[in-house]
Amino acid sequence: MKTRISVKEFFDEHGLSNIPKEQFNVYKREEFACHTTFLKNNRRDFYKITLIVEGEGILSTANKAIHINGSALTFRNPMIPYSWEPISERQTGYFCLFTDDFINNSLKKDTLIQTPLFQVGANQIYLLDDNQRGFLQEIFKNMSREVNSKYTNKYDLLRNYVQIVMHEALKMTPPTEFYKPTNAGERLTSLFVELLEQQFRIDFADQAIRLKNANEYANHLMVHVNHLNKTLKETTGKTTSELIAARIANEARSLLLSTNWDISEIAYCLGFEHASNFNTFFKRNFGSSPSSFRNATLSIE
Repeated sequence: MKTRISVKEFFDEHGLSNIPKEQFNVYKREEFACHTTFLKNNRRDFYKITLIVEGEGILSTANKAIHINGSALTFRNPMIPYSWEPISERQTGYFCLFTDDFINNSLKKDTLIQTPLFQVGANQIYLLDDNQRGFLQEIFKNMSREVNSKYTNKYDLLRNYVQIVMHEALKMTPPTEFYKPTNAGERLTSLFVELLEQQFRIDFADQAIRLKNANEYANHLMVHVNHLNKTLKETTGKTTSELIAARIANEARSLLLSTNWDISEIAYCLGFEHASNFNTFFKRNFGSSPSSFRNATLSIE
């Protein structure tokens, strides 16, 4: 079973059949059954930026749930599974969907690569004041008009609008979230975190993480494992093994909730030779076995 929802499946979830063929599209939330559609916890194979003008609901990722009641700007990318549970009847605003085909170097330049559209650990939900909401509404209205135009270079213009939205998010984000490394230790930490996240783009049950332990990460980064441990301990307060284990635990929880894979398949994906080892690891981190965690969580839903 795939862990990513396609654009077609996304439309099916909303009871719609007019599947878009373009690389970029904009929609009004009130015309998309956002008030009645519960989106299950899955990754999507497209990017999504949503401007909630009015509406109440719960947006959840693998490790947190945020209650939204009012205006908000949210970013979703193919790396992060999420779910949406609408609460209020009235849901207004806009959202745009786009694929990797739409993304070019201008959207991934130095500043913008740090935005929540591309960052795995970045804040991806922003509550808006009236001025921010009004400004972003005009941007989405412009995108909505442009996407239906016959202008030859409309996708270049639409990328510019997306950049404006991303810059607005950067302005709302505390500067410490985008602090750039200034010394060798911080640069090494940044490279390690990026490498760690690259391991967890798991879409199929026969796909396993490549790097499993501190030595393998150190070899890939071409440093001694003791140096990597010392650096990470100084910059994050945790050792290489602790950071790897925390990320595996987070992905385990996500896969248990977003797939129907067997426990042994999830164990394989996360680098465990035996399901029993995975069970022990999971229980140590969450206090219950993987199957008990899955059953208890799904029974609540």
